[in-house]
Amino acid sequence: MTPRKILVTSALPYANGSIHLGHLVEYIQTDIWVRFQKMQGHEVHYVCADDTHGTPIMLRAETEGITPEQLIARVWQEHTRDFDAFHVEFDHYGSTNSDENRFCAETIYLALRDKGLIEVRSIEQFYDPVKNMFLPDRFIKGECPKCHAQDQYGDNCEACGAAYAPIELINPYSAVSGAKPEMRHSDHYFFKLSADTCQDFLRDWTRSGTLQAEAANKMQEWLGTEGDNKLSDWDISRDAPYFGFEIPDAPGKYFYVWLDAPVGYMGSFRQLCNNSIGKQGSQPDFNEYWQPDSTTELYHFIGKDILYFHALFWPAMLEKAGFRTPTKLFAHGFLTVNGEKMSKSRGTFITARSYVDTIGNTEYLRYYYAAKINGTMEDLDLNLDDFVAKVNSDLIGKYINIASRCAGFIAKNFDGKLGETDSIASAEFKSAYLEGGIAHCYEQRDFARALREIMRLADVANQYIAEQKPWTLAKEAGQETKLHIVCSTALTLFRDLTLYLKPVLPVLAGQVEAFLNIAPLSWTGHWQALPAAHTINSYQHLATRLDPKLIAALTAANVESLKPATHSPARHAEAQQHTLTPIAETISLDDFSKIDLRVAKIINAEHVAGAAKLLKLTLDIGEENTRTVFAGIKSAYDPAQLKGRMTVMVANLAPRQMKFGLSEGMVLAASGEMPGLFILSPDDGAQPGMRIK
Repeated sequence: MTPRKILVTSALPYANGSIHLGHLVEYIQTDIWVRFQKMQGHEVHYVCADDTHGTPIMLRAETEGITPEQLIARVWQEHTRDFDAFHVEFDHYGSTNSDENRFCAETIYLALRDKGLIEVRSIEQFYDPVKNMFLPDRFIKGECPKCHAQDQYGDNCEACGAAYAPIELINPYSAVSGAKPEMRHSDHYFFKLSADTCQDFLRDWTRSGTLQAEAANKMQEWLGTEGDNKLSDWDISRDAPYFGFEIPDAPGKYFYVWLDAPVGYMGSFRQLCNNSIGKQGSQPDFNEYWQPDSTTELYHFIGKDILYFHALFWPAMLEKAGFRTPTKLFAHGFLTVNGEKMSKSRGTFITARSYVDTIGNTEYLRYYYAAKINGTMEDLDLNLDDFVAKVNSDLIGKYINIASRCAGFIAKNFDGKLGETDSIASAEFKSAYLEGGIAHCYEQRDFARALREIMRLADVANQYIAEQKPWTLAKEAGQETKLHIVCSTALTLFRDLTLYLKPVLPVLAGQVEAFLNIAPLSWTGHWQALPAAHTINSYQHLATRLDPKLIAALTAANVESLKPATHSPARHAEAQQHTLTPIAETISLDDFSKIDLRVAKIINAEHVAGAAKLLKLTLDIGEENTRTVFAGIKSAYDPAQLKGRMTVMVANLAPRQMKFGLSEGMVLAASGEMPGLFILSPDDGAQPGMRIK
C-alpha cells in the first residue's frame, strides 16, 4: 500500500458556548476516521481551531466585563479540555485569532482583489440606534421573504434554506436590543460570487464527486442551470465596532467572520507547519498541501447546516485565490435525543462536560455514535435507553466478556503463558481481515456497518467459548491441553476484535494491549496468532456496565445547569436547535379516515430529465400493477439508495397529470425548519399494501 498524505479538518466550534453532544457527532466521527488512517500507516494531520471573531464574542465579552481576547482564551481551554476528555486527538488545535490566520485571510483577499473579484458598494444597512452599531446579519431577525417563517436571521432562513440580504427581511428587529433598526448607508466589500467564472467553476466542481450525492443535488438547486446566475455576490465586510481582522486597504472595515472562519483550517495547519514537528514525527510543508496542483488529500467534515458556505463560498474563494480545493466534503446530519431535537427543558441539550462529570466513560458515547454513523447526511438519534442497552450488550456482554471468561484460566493454570491456538476457530477472523471488509467500511465512514460486522465476530468468539466450555474443561482431569488451546484461542480472537475496535475505542485498546503484553496494534503487518509461551499480564476489569441511573442524573444535571444564552445566535452545529412548525388545526377521526395510507415498496427510483427537484418512483402497494409517483425529494436522496426501501404513501389521492407523466399518489416525507427531507419508513415486517391506521 502506497502511503497517503492527508489533511483533515472538522468545522470550527464557535467560541461563544460549550461543546455539547450535538457537536461531538462531528468530532468523534472525524477522529475515528483519522485514527483508522493513521493505523493504516498514512501520514495524516488533523487540525481544527476555535472560531473566535464576530459580534457575539464582542457583546458577550462586554457583558462579562472582560476583553474579547480574554474570553476566547478561556473558552479555548474549555473546548480543548472537553475534546481531550472524548479522546478527540487533534494534531493541532488553534484559534482563528492568530497571526497565521490573519496572513492567510489577507493573502486570499488580496488575490481576489487583484483578480477583480472584490467590489466596493455603498449599501443601506440596518443600524441599532440603541447600541449605536451596524447590525451584522445574524443580529437582525424577522420574517423570511421566501417562505415567511418567523424569527429568521438576516443572512439565511433556517426553515427553507434560502439565502438573502438583511434588507429583504419582513418586519426586522435588532436581536441585540430588540429595537426597530434604522437604515443607514455604509461602504461594503463584496466577493463577486455571481461572476460567470465563479458560477461556471462551481457548477463543475459540485458535480465532480467531491460532495455526497444528496449534497450535490442541493447545490444544484442553489446554483440553478447554466445562465441562471442565481448566486448573489457575498458581503465579506463588517463595520466597526467589530472583533476580527481589519481589511488591509479599508480602515474601519473588518472581514466578516464567515470569511476567516474556513480560512482557519489553513491558519491552524500553518501553525502546525511553523511551530512543531507534529505528533507523527514529521514537519509538514504548508505549500505541499495547499498549492493548486497538490497531490495530497484534503477532507473537511462538516454539518449539513453549513454546506452553503463550504460547498460554494469556500471552494470559489480557494480556486480564484490560487489554492487547491478540498478532495471531499463529508457532511453529516444533526443529533436528536430520544427522537426529538435537543431540549434544555427536558435536559437533553447535554454538554460534554456534564457527560464527563456524570457518566465518566466517554468511549461509551464514541461507540454508540459509531454504531449509528453510516457516512450519509441522515440525522443521528441518541436514544438514551438504547444507549445503555447497546453499551451493556455489545461492549460488556459480548466484547469484554471474552477476556473476562478466559484470562483467569491462563493465569491460574498456565502461569500466564499462552498455548497453541485453534486455527479453525480463528479462520473467520482471518478472513475478515484479509478480505478488508471492515477496513473498507471505516474508509467509507460507514462505521455502523463496521461495528455490525465486528459484533458478529464477537458472537462467533462467544459461541466458540460456549461450545468448548473452558469452565468445565478446567474441572476435568486430562483436559489441560484443550483448556490451554481454547483460552489461548479466545484471547487471540479478543486481540483481533480490539484491533478492529481501536479507532473507536483507543483508550480501551491501549488497556488491552497492556493486558496482552503486545505492541500497539496497527492495520499493517497483522495476521499472526499470539504465539505459544507468550506471557500476558494479570487481567484487570477493563470496563463495567453502564448504570441506567446515571442517565437520569445526566438529564437532571442539564435541566438544572443550562440557562438561555444572551447574544448567541446559532452558529455551526448549534443551528440545529430550530423551532418546530406549529401544529395544524384539529381534525376529526372521520376526516383522518378518508386518507388511505399504505405501506409501499420502492421498486425503482430514477432521475427525471429536465426536473430540478423530482425523482420518479415505481411503487408496489400490493396491487396487481405498480404505481408511479413523482416525488420532490431529489435534493435529499440518490435514487440508488431508495431501491428496495419501504415507505408510506397516500394511496387514494387523485392522480395528477404532470409535465413528466401521471403521478398516482404521494410519498410521505418529514421536514423541519432546517433544510432536508426525510421519507417515512415502516418498522421491519411491514409488507406492501398494509394499511396504516
